[in-house]
Amino acid sequence: MMDRDKPLKKSETVEIRLPHATKTAFMARCRAEGRTASDAIRRFIDAELSQTSSTRRSPRLAPRLAPRLSWRPLLAAAVAGLALGAVAAPSLAQSSPPSRAAFDRMDRNHDGVVSFDEYRAR
Repeated sequence: MMDRDKPLKKSETVEIRLPHATKTAFMARCRAEGRTASDAIRRFIDAELSQTSSTRRSPRLAPRLAPRLSWRPLLAAAVAGLALGAVAAPSLAQSSPPSRAAFDRMDRNHDGVVSFDEYRAR
């Protein structure tokens, strides 16, 4: 009985490709609205799935509405791509452990201290 009150586990992902400008614009809009890209995509998908085929407007029935409706699949794709990118990015970004050679390259005057000017020149 209590299982009905639990939210479903989010275990599945969807990967999409989209132009960088689209991703950037979408992320900016999500930030401006105070929500995550994942939340925006989930809400879009839920809204699409909650519509019955009889309540959905068909572009064939209303051709002038087709350009206005075409942004929805793009939005869903953008949000899904961003959500996947946010999950995959940390695992892809591997840093190498600090090494003496890297420090020596930064410490140009070899005094054992990296000044701000030395750091900035890296």
